[in-house]
Amino acid sequence: MASLWDDLESLVSSPVSSSADNGQRGTIKPKANFNAQEDAAALKKAMEGLGTNEKVLTEILTQRSNAQRQLICKAYQDATGRALEKDLKGETHGDFERLLVALITPPAEYDCHEVMQAMKGVGTKDSILIEIFASRSIQQIKALQDAYLKETKKQLTAQLKSEVSGDFSTALTILAEGKRDNSNTVDVGKAKEDAKTLYNAGEKKWGTDESKFIEILCQRSVPQLRQTLIEYKNISGKTLQQSIEGEMCGELEELLVAVVKCVKSLPMYFAELLHQSMKGGGTDESTVTRIMVSRSEIDLLDIRAEFKKLYQHSLLSGIQSDMSGNYGECMKAICGGDD
Repeated sequence: MASLWDDLESLVSSPVSSSADNGQRGTIKPKANFNAQEDAAALKKAMEGLGTNEKVLTEILTQRSNAQRQLICKAYQDATGRALEKDLKGETHGDFERLLVALITPPAEYDCHEVMQAMKGVGTKDSILIEIFASRSIQQIKALQDAYLKETKKQLTAQLKSEVSGDFSTALTILAEGKRDNSNTVDVGKAKEDAKTLYNAGEKKWGTDESKFIEILCQRSVPQLRQTLIEYKNISGKTLQQSIEGEMCGELEELLVAVVKCVKSLPMYFAELLHQSMKGGGTDESTVTRIMVSRSEIDLLDIRAEFKKLYQHSLLSGIQSDMSGNYGECMKAICGGDD
């Protein structure tokens, strides 16, 4: 079956997603004429007395940039002597509460909390670790490392190694070290060589040499890997993703496929994840929350466009049919419009 991931035509010309880091493709922009004290006072009023005005909480927290929300948190603390997070947790609950808390958390700390949550308790929630480490830019990974060290006094990579094992651990740790090459130049000769190495390590031999896949996919730059995907298809007649899916299994397969998808198109990767999180019986709210919040100032407009292209309905209509109440209203506000 042909997959939406098999098309490599547009690959070399499409923008490297980290260029979206300047926030031009986000749905949430900084508010003009912003006043942190006024917003803090409005939030305080919305939570005072009997009942909470959830509409005001949603309106304020989804119409300000994360940097502005940090200033609101400070103004709120100065005005009331209490942390805004604590009051939000006291006045709201469930998915809506988690969504509002996510919105007022700085991005690196939010990633850090999600990673900590994934490693908590018995068994590791590998899919969360895969999503975060496969999709974040080098700058985001560095910021996540710093946040993790600050909160836990431990090194992120050391912690990961104690939680996961085998080739999956090796690959995840390399990604978490943030050592991916950051250059934008493409060496076609090197791409051909890497493609041949991958072909020889997988399709061509009995058994698979996973270490070669890990080394190349977790360390080369995104533009370089895009060229490698094209060269690989030329050599093997299959896409690299098809080869990985045929040669590997378990978490390592899931991680390397995610890396290949993110190299090809971050917006498409997140559109697919959102769709998977919302289809069928029940919604995976924690994944939807994480993606919508963490991409809201980066590339959510692009994710919306890909979603529409892939599933023939808009992300907004998906949210409307899947989520209700205050959580649904807040999600629609973050989504920011129909396509």
